[in-house]
Amino acid sequence: MLRDLQPARALAAASPAASAPSPELGDLPLWKLEDLYPSPTSAAFLGDLEKAAADALAFETRWKGKLEASTAVSGTQGLAAALAEFEALEDLLGRIASYAGLTYYSDMTDPANGKFFGDVQAKLTDLSAHLLFFSLELNRIDDALIDAAMDKDAALAHYRPWLVDLRKDKPFQLEDKIEQLFLEKSMTGAAALNRLFDETLASLRFKVGEQELPLEATLNMLQDSDPTVREGAAKALSQTFKDNIRIFVLVTNTLAKDKEISDRWRGFEDIADSRHLANRVERDVVDALAAAVREAYPRLSHRYYAMKAKWLGMEQMNSWDRNAPLPETSDRLIPWNEAKDTVLSAYGAFAPEMAEIAGRFFDGGWIDAPARPGKAPGAFAHPTVPSAHPYVLLNYLGKPRDVMTLAHELGHGVHQVLAGAQGPLMCQTPLTLAETASVFGEMLTFRTLLDRTTDRRERKAMLAQKVEDMINTVVRQIAFYEFERKVHTARKEGELTAEKIGELWLSVQTDSLGPAIKISEGYETWWAYIPHFIHSPFYVYAYAFGDCLVNSLYAVYQQADQGFQQKYFELLKAGGTKHHSELLAPFGLDATDPSFWAKGLSMIEGLIDELEALDSAS
Repeated sequence: MLRDLQPARALAAASPAASAPSPELGDLPLWKLEDLYPSPTSAAFLGDLEKAAADALAFETRWKGKLEASTAVSGTQGLAAALAEFEALEDLLGRIASYAGLTYYSDMTDPANGKFFGDVQAKLTDLSAHLLFFSLELNRIDDALIDAAMDKDAALAHYRPWLVDLRKDKPFQLEDKIEQLFLEKSMTGAAALNRLFDETLASLRFKVGEQELPLEATLNMLQDSDPTVREGAAKALSQTFKDNIRIFVLVTNTLAKDKEISDRWRGFEDIADSRHLANRVERDVVDALAAAVREAYPRLSHRYYAMKAKWLGMEQMNSWDRNAPLPETSDRLIPWNEAKDTVLSAYGAFAPEMAEIAGRFFDGGWIDAPARPGKAPGAFAHPTVPSAHPYVLLNYLGKPRDVMTLAHELGHGVHQVLAGAQGPLMCQTPLTLAETASVFGEMLTFRTLLDRTTDRRERKAMLAQKVEDMINTVVRQIAFYEFERKVHTARKEGELTAEKIGELWLSVQTDSLGPAIKISEGYETWWAYIPHFIHSPFYVYAYAFGDCLVNSLYAVYQQADQGFQQKYFELLKAGGTKHHSELLAPFGLDATDPSFWAKGLSMIEGLIDELEALDSAS
């Protein structure tokens, strides 16, 4: 049950940032990791690491082989006591893991950080071997016996959602020795390749003119108003990816094979079933989402990009023009304090409690905002553990998209704070619902800004940017999901060459982007830098799930007279204690209904309609 050291990360392309913050942005905050530990060599950290090892061994000695008997008693010898001890260990391990991970992501090129991260991973994996028995042994107890014990013992019944959830893993559980082997070998397998990928990306430099730039700064140029700057950045990205493609091909092939081996041993039928199980979502629900989005490509991305090409005076846009600003877009940088006020104002208008929680991130040093060499790309909100608090990593450059990213990650943060009351075992929300609060926070912020805007040209630029963000979140992520499906399916027949992976990548890009985008030479390598393909295979559909869900949820909010905010907070507070069907029912929503996805996609289509109307009126 080792907590993952890798935080869920937003795609680097979703919120590009440069490496040198402008003075116009004001003072950008750095996070205070000392809230977790003073330093990697502090007595507090080393003491907790020693305590975790001793407690894990003591836990194994006390409970291994005795869990079934513990269901017949209560008190200190009962199963509830074992769960309480295990939960405390999870919190301690999570604190240690979070500190190591956040320290590493602060600068992935620092050898000391890399060694610290790797050493902690190894130690936590070793001691987690003493805890592995717990979930395996629990799942060997007869369901009726555990159900009867929960009915008798209120303390045990508290953990009912976690126990019910755990039993969903039972059909895919292997014998103890094999599970232990999988756990221990992960350090020299998937975890090592994840780290190789991260450190390779962090060390890459892209030659744009006379400059040697890191990934974030180069990606940022794709939003420059000058087409020659965009083209130069795109060619630099293509060249450097091509020069290093052998590493990315090796990592991708090895991890895909590693996953295939694990899936085969566990008995998963479909290549994405393990992700669906982790997300606690049914395969047919995801299939329905993917099918609905694919069917909507012509109405969404194809249509929008054709409109944008016309606005830019092109018959067909180059791939590097996809996120280019419109002529109406202001190039003003947004200072940090203005971004802060914008998001908190939007949150506060919805619910003062939401703004109060988000405000803690600014006041408490829970945010790391500046872009700098070696820092993790993109953005993420890391929940750490309920006994501490979440942290947010950004690469803030003052662009409107950066403000939306701030709103997005603070949505995650608010969700993590509220769900923390469920405790270490039940606070973690499945990925499909974990994007709900983040996307909702973005929508609140966007609507607040749009309502303040009276200038037609400014409104057009804002609407266009929102449509692009939604296409990136829905269309692009489903295209990414389809790409992963093709890669993992093809990998079963043998190793994939760079050319083959590039062909699969271009096939989904052509389908999803449409005829208004000209796929440029070199673009076949751009799959290489997407972290989700490496860290969390098939994660990407969670973004589309969350966006469509929030679109439907926001439509309910707009029509609701009262009580919506309370129901929304109950959804966030639930953490991982309820299935998506239970959480959506109070809003009259059902993800198994095909019309659910159509409703979410229709909101994007409506924004494109509004853009078209604005264009016609000009």
